[in-house]
Amino acid sequence: MMFRAYRRFVVVAYQFLPLLLAYARDRKRFVFFGGRRQVSSEVRRARARSLLSSLLTLGPTFIKLGQLLSTRPDVLPSEYIDEFERLQDDVPPARWDAAKAVVEADLGPVDEVFETFDDEAISGASLGQVYVASVDGEKVAVKVRRPGVEPLVEADLRVVRWSLPILMRFVGQARSFSLETIADEFERTIREEMDYRREREMLVEIRENFADNERIRVPAAIPELSSQRVLTMEYVEGTKISDVEDLDGLGIDRTELAETLQRSYLQMIVQDGVFHADPHPGNLAVRDDGTIVFYDFGMSGRVDPFIQEKIIEFYMAIAAQDTDAILDALIEMGTLSPEADRDVMANIMELAIADARGEDIEQYRVQQIIEQVEDTIYDFPLRLPPNLALVLRVATVVEGVCVTLDSNFDFISVATGYLREEGLIEQSARDFVADRADEVRQFGESLVRVPPKLESTLDDLDRGNVTLKVEFEPDERTFDVLAKRLVLAALLTAALISASVLYAFATTTTAAVALALATLFGVSLWRSFRRRRQGIDAQPQFTRQRLREREK
Repeated sequence: MMFRAYRRFVVVAYQFLPLLLAYARDRKRFVFFGGRRQVSSEVRRARARSLLSSLLTLGPTFIKLGQLLSTRPDVLPSEYIDEFERLQDDVPPARWDAAKAVVEADLGPVDEVFETFDDEAISGASLGQVYVASVDGEKVAVKVRRPGVEPLVEADLRVVRWSLPILMRFVGQARSFSLETIADEFERTIREEMDYRREREMLVEIRENFADNERIRVPAAIPELSSQRVLTMEYVEGTKISDVEDLDGLGIDRTELAETLQRSYLQMIVQDGVFHADPHPGNLAVRDDGTIVFYDFGMSGRVDPFIQEKIIEFYMAIAAQDTDAILDALIEMGTLSPEADRDVMANIMELAIADARGEDIEQYRVQQIIEQVEDTIYDFPLRLPPNLALVLRVATVVEGVCVTLDSNFDFISVATGYLREEGLIEQSARDFVADRADEVRQFGESLVRVPPKLESTLDDLDRGNVTLKVEFEPDERTFDVLAKRLVLAALLTAALISASVLYAFATTTTAAVALALATLFGVSLWRSFRRRRQGIDAQPQFTRQRLREREK
């Protein structure tokens, strides 16, 4: 195992080293010294494509790592996120004889357990592959973990751990912390995804949550024909949800289909607390009667009640175009630092909402808003809670599928309509009315107070009794620093000129003495700029979060 890990480490280093050196050059122009250099979006996108190619070359573990990174805008720039979102877990299946050995080791002889078994896989993924069989006259889908994937994953997890200290030297302190948390999250996630017992539990729970919904179909699991490496479930056919021409041929209302899909994910995230987390078109199908079928629950997650509440507040804030409420929700969810400049962030939110409106002012594109937020999160940068990062990813993918079905799909209208029908925004509505009533009361009080004060002030102006006094209190320390820098600059200039003259007309020794003095003055001047305590530091703005902390 260790030898395999060492060998994989060399292969991984060979793939990633050129990009790491390029990133180091960006931070320090000449790697060991010099300033930063600006990198254009085109260069970042080209590097992202190169990194994507490396992930595909390295195989299953790193494909999964890329999929996880595509949900973490706090670690990667938007160009990398865009490229990694294209990672589809679609690879050629392993040979049948190797897969058959896995099935028979866990369930028994294939010919005895199943009536029929088609040895041609209908789909292949990085960690598993799916076959069609039959039991008691009914077709079933049999998902088998890829043979030999366990030792490869274990070796790659070791490589990831060994690589962390090296990566830390190439990135800033904030992202170093994020990378370490991602490594922990990745190890947990990939182990969970290889355990088909967990996938079966999530499938059963989500199926029960939609038991009364005739528009949603989740295949039933067959526990007696399932194990840690094999998952058998009912086989449910359907048309791929992105095949709009086939859907039109079936006479299916695509707008209604998009609304059903969106409402199902809202139910999973803000009500049930457990959700299918890989909603790309390959995992969504539509039956002839318009029922949506969900496949592959290997990637799934849970949402705690606090985050559910904040997600509801976030949706309502976007619908109301209330940038302060949007920022408050992001801060309380942990996606935005309370120290962030609220004015800058509010401007970004306003631009994102305006850009998302389209021709109809009531139309929004949540995917565009989230992308704007992700860009800002990367710039700060921050660490996203793992499950919340997954929720953001799900929201963007689902919205993209809905827009494919209906280019005029109104995400916010559907979301607010659903939340209102389920009684999840009644309290928010009462709060809104209370806030507006308080504003009206304050406005009324101001109307009563202002006229007398205004009349008194105008009388004083008319009589010439008003004077304006402006005082400027200089910071003596700041002026002392500026004076010191001017003196040092003058001495440095004089010493350099003297060294040049002495070198030309006197001895080398005297010129060296003048040059040494010039060096001393130059170092002193450089240090005066390096001392942070002598500069003017910006302080974080007062935030609602701090106000709440004071009130506690």
